[in-house]
Amino acid sequence: SGEAVGWDYDVGRAICERLNCTPVFVEAAWEGLFEAMAAGEYDVAFDGITLTLARSLKVDFSDPYVEYGQVILVRADETEITDEESLVSSDKIVGTQIGTTNEIAAIKLVGEDRVVSFDTYDMPVVALLSGDVDCVIIDEVAAIGFMRENPDKLKIAFHVTTGEFLALAFPPKSDLVEPFNWAMQEMFADGTMDEICQKWLLRPCSPSE
Repeated sequence: SGEAVGWDYDVGRAICERLNCTPVFVEAAWEGLFEAMAAGEYDVAFDGITLTLARSLKVDFSDPYVEYGQVILVRADETEITDEESLVSSDKIVGTQIGTTNEIAAIKLVGEDRVVSFDTYDMPVVALLSGDVDCVIIDEVAAIGFMRENPDKLKIAFHVTTGEFLALAFPPKSDLVEPFNWAMQEMFADGTMDEICQKWLLRPCSPSE
């Protein structure tokens, strides 16, 4: 049908159903996203954004909607990358996305010379499937999505980090934060959020305490 699909789109539409608004989805490059948000170019960002202190100085965040970790994603036939030690001691190339917490973790793990950063979140996985990089460091929830889209072609080798949180981002002092939080709380309460998360992430989302 040509309609955009995915967790972000389903949640955005469900929130707007509760707030009586009409979502207009715009694909945006990750690099410069927070500056664009701070300048008010977008009303809200749904792009699997990790809540960090540095980012909270630029934009406002919703309540977190899921806790996750970062993982190393490899091709299904990969046998050499099995844990952190095997990756660090090798000469394997790691793909990631520019300006993300994934990129920071990748450089910390193997050094800048072995990291190739791409403009959009899907390009590292495309490079992995084509053999241009040996593995990708990526959010666990995104990795699960790519594994669903590419059956029997990808697998998670190991977890790099845990205990991080995803949230929606808003321009500073946005009056949308409170109603969006309310809508998401309603979606957790009536089961809509877990239904969407189970569909796209193969796991329920956990509301913030």
